[in-house]
Amino acid sequence: MRYFTLILFFFGLVENTHAQSDNLRISGYVQGMPVWISAGLPEPFDTDSFWEYRLQNRLNVQWFMSSNLTFNWQMRTRFFAGDLVNELNNLSGIRYADLIDIDDGFVDLSWVIANRDSWLLHYIPDRLNLDWQNGDWRITAGRQRVNWGINMVTNPNDLFNIYSFYEFDYPERPGTDAIRIQHFIDWASRVEVAFSPARDIRNSVGAALYGFDARGYDVQLIAGYFRHMLTAGAGWAGNVGESGFKGEVMVFAGLDETPDGSRETNLIAALSVDHMFENSLFLVVEGLYNKEGGSDEFLLLGEPLSANNPSFSRYQFTTVGSYPFNPVWDGALALIWYPDENAAFISPSITHSLTQDIDLNILAQIFVGSDDSVFSNAGSVIAGSVKWNF
Repeated sequence: MRYFTLILFFFGLVENTHAQSDNLRISGYVQGMPVWISAGLPEPFDTDSFWEYRLQNRLNVQWFMSSNLTFNWQMRTRFFAGDLVNELNNLSGIRYADLIDIDDGFVDLSWVIANRDSWLLHYIPDRLNLDWQNGDWRITAGRQRVNWGINMVTNPNDLFNIYSFYEFDYPERPGTDAIRIQHFIDWASRVEVAFSPARDIRNSVGAALYGFDARGYDVQLIAGYFRHMLTAGAGWAGNVGESGFKGEVMVFAGLDETPDGSRETNLIAALSVDHMFENSLFLVVEGLYNKEGGSDEFLLLGEPLSANNPSFSRYQFTTVGSYPFNPVWDGALALIWYPDENAAFISPSITHSLTQDIDLNILAQIFVGSDDSVFSNAGSVIAGSVKWNF
């Protein structure tokens, strides 16, 4: 009975948006998404392709408890079904829920509501916090997004909750369990301190940021502790002529010695240029250097990224373009070249606004690479979605 009540709450509350008041705001969306996954997955998968069906409800609740204090609760409730769920559940020692029921926060709030051979229902909040603001001070405690990234594709400055560019059905991006203190010195300067504890204290993250204006550039300096490594770096955003110029640089140094007596270190730099043309074409070009980074294996099913290893190859060059064909049709194309992997990623998408609140989207993710590439088993996907925003 409680499962039925919960489903009615998360999937039915969307009908009661008129319950909002001056102190309470409710928003979100319901999204249906069929996903086709091509061949390319490694053993023990023995099927050429899979269909997966996703139904997602996002609910955002804001309660203004006073003029200074706000309670934020944002959550995802997702239903998964189809060939891929059934195939994984029939493999020895693994179930689809094992890939979904993951919460890296200090408090595990992930909940598999129901799990069957061919479908499952999962709930997780990615924002759950108290936000206090008074004058030049702001303190946020709980699950939140500590957004220090500047670039539009890769964010090594984003120490607390980096996101994956390949995760096409999560525009809100993940949060982290943390306490964050911000002090705004003036219109262009601020100081931030944030701490995110981990169940294994060595994997905690704590850092400070100082942001300021320098000759028209927004600059930030960062230093702190990242998962048993010391880290320091900087980021900036400004303009060169009529184009935006952004960059993020971070250095990581391990606190433990490796067996050969050295210490693990890494240098990551991501630079980007963006430009809006007169015909409304928006273009972003980014280059990434990840000195000790990369991965031995990539699965399209999902692979975690982190600030000290935000890419699957040492070098990465990305171009992303978007263009509004007319008021109701928008197109986008993302291209990524991995020169050291001899591989490429292509992702076209198109969006149509059916009504003011309903959008239709079709997207593809295609990996092209040699058999020796880390992407040899990545596969490709085509996904369609209908999203109702409320």
